[in-house]
Amino acid sequence: MRMLPFLALLVAVLSACGSQVIASGQAPSSPSPPDAAEGLEFAQAHCSHCHAVTALKLSPNPESPSFETVANMPGLTRTTLRDWLRDSHNFPEMMDFDVAPDQIDALAAYILTLRKDD
Repeated sequence: MRMLPFLALLVAVLSACGSQVIASGQAPSSPSPPDAAEGLEFAQAHCSHCHAVTALKLSPNPESPSFETVANMPGLTRTTLRDWLRDSHNFPEMMDFDVAPDQIDALAAYILTLRKDD
């Protein structure tokens, strides 16, 4: 039932986007939304040595939370997740790894796909 309002909003947004045509006859350009598939690819290449990056898995490093655990943290939003990803590995004594700004959105999009519906 929670999906119905979201789907209605999505249809309304997509309908509005389709009707916006600029004078040259082309639709206005906008940045592509973050791609969860790109986020998964990044996670598998760069994060899976420590974190379980897919559902129902245990992290190779027990001190590293699984992405599923992160996705289901109470109060998590896309914004808080992006902030956390930006600052998550700034402990040089343990790990010295930064997620590039262009990968944060894709990684956040992927992690949010692991959120369980209540």
